[in-house]
Amino acid sequence: MITKFIKRILRRDPMVRHTQVNQSRAPKRIAKRIHRIDPHLLSKNAVKVTHTLQQAGFEAFIVGGAVRDLVLGIGPKDFDVATNATPDQVQRLFRKARLIGRRFQIVHVTFFGKGHPEIIEVSTFRALLDNAGDHVAESGRILRDNVWGSQGEDAARRDFTINAMYYDPSTETVLDYHGGMADMEKKTLRMIGDPAKRYREDPIRMLRAIRFAAKTGFHLDPATRAPIAKLSNLLHDVPSARLFDEILKLLMSGYSWAAIQGLRDAGLHHGLLPLLDHILDSGADSKGANDFVKLALANTDQRIQSGKSVSAGFLFATLLWPDLLKNWKANIAKGISNIPALHDAMDDTIATQSSGMTIQRRFESDMREIWAMQPRFEKRVGRYPYRLIESPRFRAGYDFMLLRCATGEQDSALGEWWTSFIAADPAGQDALMASAKTELGSGATSPAKRRRRRKPKTTTPPETSAS
Repeated sequence: MITKFIKRILRRDPMVRHTQVNQSRAPKRIAKRIHRIDPHLLSKNAVKVTHTLQQAGFEAFIVGGAVRDLVLGIGPKDFDVATNATPDQVQRLFRKARLIGRRFQIVHVTFFGKGHPEIIEVSTFRALLDNAGDHVAESGRILRDNVWGSQGEDAARRDFTINAMYYDPSTETVLDYHGGMADMEKKTLRMIGDPAKRYREDPIRMLRAIRFAAKTGFHLDPATRAPIAKLSNLLHDVPSARLFDEILKLLMSGYSWAAIQGLRDAGLHHGLLPLLDHILDSGADSKGANDFVKLALANTDQRIQSGKSVSAGFLFATLLWPDLLKNWKANIAKGISNIPALHDAMDDTIATQSSGMTIQRRFESDMREIWAMQPRFEKRVGRYPYRLIESPRFRAGYDFMLLRCATGEQDSALGEWWTSFIAADPAGQDALMASAKTELGSGATSPAKRRRRRKPKTTTPPETSAS
């Protein structure tokens, strides 16, 4: 009796809204023989979080995209847990836990193992907002969301039916409130509730719809697709940092070209991503740009699907390259010398992106370094190649140059020369330098005698997409 009374006291929270809204909707309980989730695909840490919360007397389930991927037989990259415990109650149960977020407060529980740390995101069941008050803007966008409710309400608040399923590892049961399993069988992506209203609550859902459709190969339900074009302007009200994170997820989904095509088909690329305006607008003069970007994205997708790392700076450098190349050539035509023309083009190209999604400064510096390296690959005499190899961003710049060779923008012989130079021993490098000098002709001046340098650490030819 005393224990139950203490638990009831601890569970009281001023932000918990006790309501009967949506309580009458019972979930469909789906057994293992139907959902066929493989327990080996589960994160041990996610299971540990649900077990710890359940042992403390709370409800806890793996939820969202992780359940969707598990049903599809895919090992999820991230695991989210939903519970009726408040963030403060969750934090007290785990040593490595911290509260994050303002709009919607959640808890990150961190586990350290042999590899990279794993973060399990724990959220409290969200309530349905009966009236706007200070929680919703005039446009309908939810501003603050720290109002807790029941699991039924939480399910109704989620975006798509396939993301509104709850999995209990202890009973191996899936709870399905909105027919997500049936929609998965039909390969349909369907919004819960009125799509237009849900997009106004959170415009990011429009981008998520495109990303999930590209990743799963599902088709958008007609009612889910219909309002997107009319409501696309709402994305301009989304904080830049949140918009950037969502675009980055889309580009690094492993199905980026399909997702970008989906943005164009839905009318979401104009203004949101100025870097895509020229690429996706059809026209004879855009074919070369399309070839370059499509190859870069295909390589990125291949790396991600193979479990390899990808640099966001490299990715944005490839997406903006066609625009930068046009600006660079225009500057040279004005009489500006090559290198200053390139640096002016960098400034102009990055400035054009300020009207939409703002690229974070840490990625901007990587982009500039990759771009600035491109003219240096053409200098294959004297100390230039050795100095270039020692650059911290050499591998990214080299991979970028290979993309230019693959699309015919740069002579393929240049890429072959650098690939051989990287793999050669000092004697082989000297021979390559001599052949390059002969190729360049007598115009190449002989630099001062150089000291013999040790063979660079990189001994194997890299792949054609940078990490």
